[in-house]
Formats: sequence, structure tokens, C-alpha cells
Amino acid sequence: MRITTSRKEIIDITKAWLAITVAFAIVLSESGLNLLQAIIVSAIAVGLGFLLHELGHKIVAQYYRCFAEFRSFDSMLLLAIAMSFFGFVFAAPGAVMIHGYVNKERNGKISIAGPAINIGLALIFLALGFIFRNNIVLLYGFKINVWLALFNMIPLGNFDGAKIFRWNKKLYFAFVALSLGLFLI
Repeated sequence: MRITTSRKEIIDITKAWLAITVAFAIVLSESGLNLLQAIIVSAIAVGLGFLLHELGHKIVAQYYRCFAEFRSFDSMLLLAIAMSFFGFVFAAPGAVMIHGYVNKERNGKISIAGPAINIGLALIFLALGFIFRNNIVLLYGFKINVWLALFNMIPLGNFDGAKIFRWNKKLYFAFVALSLGLFLI
């Protein structure tokens, strides 16, 4: 399987990564980090989680021979930055647009790929946190990736959670329970 991309997708995903990095950095700078530290933490912890989440959707969709490319929602990028000044980030920077044969099962599998990657990243950040104690990037990497997974499991509209819920309710509830359990750590 060959993963394809375009110049437009690279521009859109870069815009989205930069915008959510700035938005999360503004919020994190209120928690005691200086702005440079907050930008570095956000670029790594949030950026990695965001990029790999979207790449997960893309790879699974292309595995099913669908056209799949990320498109940014520019108004939502501006909203994320604006809301960050109030201490909250509503992160809906865009989505992987998919065209091709996608039934309920395939859509569920494509949809769970992103949040599953966030949980996998959270567990990696957590394990590394036990090795490299008091590392702020690892702590935020864990927390932010668990939050991204939970946020995407909202079972409404075009959120991943709605598609997973329609496909497999048992898997949906098991995944939400796992994510909530990690969130409470």
C-alpha cells in the first residue's frame, strides 16, 4: 500500500498544526510555563498527537482504497486560538476527507484509528514518564493525548465517536471506559 498526499494537504496540515500549537501554548503558558516552553511542549505533545491521529484515519482509509486527505477548517483554527485566551481550547482543526466505498464497519475502523493512536501515544508518554521523571513534555503528552482521544469519542455529528458508536457499541463503550480510566490517572 502506498500512502499518497498532495501539496494542498501538506499546507493544510501544517496550518492546523501551527494553529493548535499556538492555541495550546497560550493555555499552557497560564499554567506556569514560559511561552517558549509552552510552544515546545505544545508542538511536540499536541502536534504529534494531532498529526498521528489524522494520519491514522488517512492510512486506514487508503488501505480500503479510498481517496483520503486532510483539509483544515480555517475558521475553527481561528476559533481555537481565540478561545485559548479564555483558558480553553476547542480543537476541531480539520478532518481527513474520504471518498470511496465506506460502509458502517469501514467507517468505524477508519474512525477509531485516530483516537486509538492518541491512546497509544498517551501510554508511550506515560511509560517514558516513569523513566524520565518530572519531564513536562511527557506529562503533558500523556494528558493531552488522553484528552484528544476522549474529545474525539463524543458520539455526535461527525465526531469519530458517533461513527464508532453506530458501528460497534461494545467497542465504543470499552474504548471510552479505557480513555476515562487513563484520564483519571
